[in-house]
Parts: sequence; structure tokens; C-alpha cells
Amino acid sequence: MIPFVDLKIQYNSIAQEVDLEMHKVLEQTNFILGEPVAEFEKEFAAFCDSKYCIGVASGTDALHLALRVLGVGPGDEVIAPANTFVATVLAISYVGAKPVLVDIDPRTFNMDLAKLEGKITPKTKAVVPVHLYGRALKMGLLMDLAKKHGIQVVEDACQAHGAVWEKRKVGSFGIMGCFSFYPGKNLGAYGDAGAIVTSDDTLNKSLKMLRNYGSPKKYYHDSQGYNSRLDTLQAAVLNVKLKHLIEWNKKRFRNAQLYNTKLRGVGDIILPKIPSEGAHVFHLFVIRSKQRDSLLKYLQERQIQAGIHYPVPIYALGAYAHLGLSALDYPVTEKFSKEIVSLPMYPELSEGQIDEVVGCIKDFFKQS
Repeated sequence: MIPFVDLKIQYNSIAQEVDLEMHKVLEQTNFILGEPVAEFEKEFAAFCDSKYCIGVASGTDALHLALRVLGVGPGDEVIAPANTFVATVLAISYVGAKPVLVDIDPRTFNMDLAKLEGKITPKTKAVVPVHLYGRALKMGLLMDLAKKHGIQVVEDACQAHGAVWEKRKVGSFGIMGCFSFYPGKNLGAYGDAGAIVTSDDTLNKSLKMLRNYGSPKKYYHDSQGYNSRLDTLQAAVLNVKLKHLIEWNKKRFRNAQLYNTKLRGVGDIILPKIPSEGAHVFHLFVIRSKQRDSLLKYLQERQIQAGIHYPVPIYALGAYAHLGLSALDYPVTEKFSKEIVSLPMYPELSEGQIDEVVGCIKDFFKQS
């Protein structure tokens, strides 16, 4: 079997480092906001070209608290791409704002910036661009549009740890950048975890209170906050993994290049465009085929795990039926949702395994 992601092989490669750091936490028994949290926040902020990092309980919480601290609420509109994981849009709903969706660029899968300006209204408070699948959005153009219209930018970089646009890490362009450390991410914890990065002094202070019951110190609550703190054990794991992230991202990029070389000209497959190294960290490797469902079934029957990210667009989810959105307004997202398939992708994936995946795909098209 070729897994979609192999977390065990990665753990085995760093087991001694991880076990040592987790044992230290267990010995010290400082499980809530212990020293490893502050250490990770310092290192990850620097990694992201930002002044501060605020560790929280999940990537969803990171997005929610970022919008909350900006004062986004009922009556406001927040723009997001139509093709993204639901958490991006749930965060908008959590603060009582209305999600406004933009179709995606067929070349990058990211928000189509040519269609963004037409979605801006006097009610628009913020835009949440998603660096989908690990590919950096064209942040220079987005920031120019946001500045022109006086709206805030909160980056959803939950799939793009270490991705770069014009020599700057994603997450550092907007007023805040949000990250998930879900176990399968490029930088993954061993449970749920997330973070917000920012270079704004006031936001840093407010977010640290907001994640901790609105409390600057124990039992003093200056605002109505939340219980959303990065767990000390997860921070210990992330401190170890962060040291390996650059190398792991390079291996993902290499694997993407191998896939593209070996799959070129196979069947009706449309391959993802590979930009310069660093601009895409390939959290996912997503191809397209009009025979997607049959291909996916064929792979799975042969013990090759593959998936769809995402099979149901936001506008078609029951949770957002009340928005009354039409698939006709999102033709690229609608088309892609029926064609995209994500192949196995992780740093430790070997060329031999890639050859097996490619061989299986070639066999499928020979028979179809």
C-alpha cells in the first residue's frame, strides 16, 4: 500500500528528538503555556518573517481569532475563495460576518485576483486569501487591491508553511497570517494546533489575551476571551519539526517535479504548474482528469491512497445553502471540483513509490 501521507515514517526519523522533548514536558508538568510554547512562538515568528507568533488550539481558531480581534462582525462582509476547506469560511461565520466567495484561477487553484475587485462593496471589512495546496498567492497584487479599498488582509496559510512570494514568507504580507499544524500538514503536530503571526504590537497583545480567556494575567479578565491555547506537548513536537521543515519542503518540491516529469502526456491528465522552488511547498499534489472518479477508484482498489480536495465547493455545502449562491457564478471551481484528484505526497515518498503510482495511472488510461 502507498499511503496518502505516512506520518509513521516521519516520526521514526525524528523519534529520539521528539521523545526527548516530550519527556522534558512530562517531567516539568507544565502542560499549559509552558516554556516550549514561548520557544516555538519565537522561532516560528522568525521563520515567517514576522515579529510575533501567537500559538492557538487549531488553524480554525487562528482564523476565527484573527477576524475577531479586527472587530469583524455582523453586517460586515469578508471575501474568500470558493475552493477552500470549510474552516476558512466557518471563521467568517463565527464572527457573524457574511462570506463573499470569489472563483479561482485555473492556473494556480488560488483566488482569481482579476475577479476580486468586483466582489468588494462598502460592507467589505477583510479578505482572507488562501495559499491553497501550498502555492503562494500573488500577494503584491492582492495587497495593492486591499490598500486601494482600505480593507484588511488575513492570510490563510494553513497549507503553506514556508511558501515564499517575492522573497517573503506567506503569512507576513497581511495584518495577520494564520497556520494550522494538523498532523498531515507540512509542519504538523501530533494533534490539533495552530498559530497566528503578525508584526503588529497591539494585535499581538490582544491575541494573547483573547486566546486565554481575555486574561492578561491569571484571574484578571479584561475582555470576553476564549480557551484556545497551543498545548505545551504539541509545541515541543513543533520545535523539533520546525528544524527539519526547510529540508522536508525541498523533498516535497522534488517529488512534485518527479510526478510532473513522469506523468507528462499521460491520458487526459492536466498537471499542476510548478513555479520556482519555494513559491510552492506542495502540501498537496493535485492533478486533473475528466475521468477523475474512475481513476480515483482504480487507484484505491490497487492500494494507492488518493483523495479529493475538495469534492464539494463552499457554495454547494448545506451549511451555506442560506447564501443562495449559484454554481454558475463559479465556473472554474465547479469544473475543477469534478476533475481534481490529490496523489500521495509527503517528504519521505520515494521515487520507487512515485513510479508505482505513475505506473498505475498509465495502466488506467491504457484500459480506458
